[in-house]
Amino acid sequence: MTAVKTAIGLMSGTSMDGIDIALVTTDGEAIVRRGPSHGLSYDSGFRARLKAALVVAGAIRHRAERPEDLARIERDLTLLHAVAVNDFLHADGLTASDIDVIGFHGQTVLHRPDEGLTVQIGDGALLAAETGIDVIHDMRAADMVAGGQGAPLIPVYHRALAANLPRHLEGPVVFVNIGGISNLTFVGEDGQLSAFDSGPGNMLIDQWVEAHERGAFDAGGEIAAGGAVVPDLAARYLNHAFFTDNVRRSLDRGDFVLPARGEVSLADGARTLAYLTGAAILRCATHLPTRPKTYIVSGGGRLNPVVMSEFSALAEQSGARVVSSDAVGLDGGAMEAEAWAYLAVRSLRDLPLTFPGTTGVREPVRGGVLARHR
Repeated sequence: MTAVKTAIGLMSGTSMDGIDIALVTTDGEAIVRRGPSHGLSYDSGFRARLKAALVVAGAIRHRAERPEDLARIERDLTLLHAVAVNDFLHADGLTASDIDVIGFHGQTVLHRPDEGLTVQIGDGALLAAETGIDVIHDMRAADMVAGGQGAPLIPVYHRALAANLPRHLEGPVVFVNIGGISNLTFVGEDGQLSAFDSGPGNMLIDQWVEAHERGAFDAGGEIAAGGAVVPDLAARYLNHAFFTDNVRRSLDRGDFVLPARGEVSLADGARTLAYLTGAAILRCATHLPTRPKTYIVSGGGRLNPVVMSEFSALAEQSGARVVSSDAVGLDGGAMEAEAWAYLAVRSLRDLPLTFPGTTGVREPVRGGVLARHR
């Protein structure tokens, strides 16, 4: 059996705005050939159901529990992923037989690393049946059973990408993913990984704008551009125990809360939260083995010019520069989905997904559950 597989990765992140889909041909190690990518946006009604699911999931004490209507939401979520896969195949002239495996993240509805509990809803067996393709799912659980934080999982894919970066980039290089929650990955010259969540990314900005009924996110940073950083509010966030503790831990959506309504203006709140995104990354970067010289940014945050401007200005003070992943030949919008495809192939090959330097697990850990389509 050849080690090189063609895989589809599916990612629905903490922003809960839709499904990212990407194709990768890989051996789960050094070979990475990136293919097409697409996205499927959730409509407002389904996003509202996912938000309600977060509240319901708060009652879960064991991973298999699906209280109230969470099982129905899980089924509907899975069927939407099946539609996304089938549309993706059709659009790119592919069939199910062209794909060896799907890496299925599902939707995180509960993540409590201190309790060893993480829940990603999504029915791998149903997705396999609906698409006719084998599915690897539930990739975080094994790490937490072994004492890890269950996140981040992308660093091993970052390591594969790092081997082919443009030579003009000054190292050390750190990959930064600014999704709902931000995380960063340091790849040492020997391939050693150091990675962890680094604080709120788009999550608080999105929630702040939505709470003021100005849409689901700050498109183009237009709202934040009209405001000013409120130092006391920024300092309050940066004094959170997540930043002051020496131990790195992974984050859940509920670990940071919005400013009180009326505490600051809409624009000032958005600007302060954009500043926080960059400041949080740099605060956490002090825990890396070596001070970075280049930050490569992927995820939705790279599309917010205010976030990128604040991050760049702060990074320059430490002698580093910030570049978008797209500027170095990578697809910043598809990288997480690509990673899930890559991880699925690693899982098929029984290679570890997480490491002591990425999740704090005691030793490298394999993970993922295989659901065959027949």
